[in-house]
Amino acid sequence: MSDVLAAQGIHLSYGSSQAVKGANIALQRGEIAAVTGPSGSGKSSLLYCLAGVLPVGRGEVRFDGRVLGDLDDEELSSLRRDRFGFVFQYGELLPELTVEENAALPLRLAGKRKAQAFAAAREVLGRLGLADLRDRRPSQVSGGQSQRIAVARALVHQPAVVFADEPTGSLDRANAQAVLQEFLSLARSQRTAVVLVTHDADVAAQADTRYTMVDGVLTLEGRSAR
Repeated sequence: MSDVLAAQGIHLSYGSSQAVKGANIALQRGEIAAVTGPSGSGKSSLLYCLAGVLPVGRGEVRFDGRVLGDLDDEELSSLRRDRFGFVFQYGELLPELTVEENAALPLRLAGKRKAQAFAAAREVLGRLGLADLRDRRPSQVSGGQSQRIAVARALVHQPAVVFADEPTGSLDRANAQAVLQEFLSLARSQRTAVVLVTHDADVAAQADTRYTMVDGVLTLEGRSAR
């Protein structure tokens, strides 16, 4: 089976400081890959390189066989909007939008009609146990609910890859586990690949493939049978 996302020998530097040193990673559809490591080890920099947010200094990142470095700004923006999803530590919901509007946002930005986008958002929100909250604002929901909404937004357009940067880091353990289980279950059912950056070994243990990153060096630690 071909890889949906693959990076070969990628390097990233900030001035004289090397954040990513020759990283290699590959994901198939539906695969969950976790990257753990101490703060400042380069995990988030790696994630942003894989998502085409930061250009690599050397090496290449391929999505569905296309080299991200060969795409212009418009093509990259379209790719991130239509084929990628993002989940961040604090949800990053838009406060002026309702829960349903936040969840539907990727589809609306892609030009989908309001009725179609909202129907898809309601379906995903329902699968995440959030159907009754769709008319509320982000300020009216809990931290755990906010992260579920962020998960719904990341997955509503059925992206090929989701990039998650400490998606449960701001939650207590019970809420973190609940959100993570829902996130991974929905991603796998949609055959969405996930790159999950986390400092939590218990979170990483639930991934199919586990990497560690120390001082910019990425190391494959293990794979689980899928």
